Amino acid sequence: MKDFMMLFHSEPNPDFNPTPEQIGAEMKRWQDWMGGIGAQGRLKSPGEGLGFEGKTMHADGTITDGPYAEVKEIVGGFIIVSAENAAEAIQLAQGCPAISNGGKVEVRDIVDYESLAAEG
Repeated sequence: MKDFMMLFHSEPNPDFNPTPEQIGAEMKRWQDWMGGIGAQGRLKSPGEGLGFEGKTMHADGTITDGPYAEVKEIVGGFIIVSAENAAEAIQLAQGCPAISNGGKVEVRDIVDYESLAAEG
């Protein structure tokens, strides 16, 4: 088994002001989806949600507002899952609430440097 990080991408919508009920329903959708992965023994870390504000430090030392101000896309959160390969990790991403909200899920393998060092 390998570990994979799922990064949840979306675009901020300043016109969207959800009610407490809408927020509760959305949280339940996320809990149910992650609970399904957990029930399979594949959820390694429930991750965290990330805010819409931030700063980015560039190689030249400049600092800009927002994590991705130039493309208007943010990483809204992440989880870590365990899967045999990338295809299986993508299968786990099916049903993610980010997708139904117009976002996307990026699946990236996590490099196990300890194993690599032990092999070398």
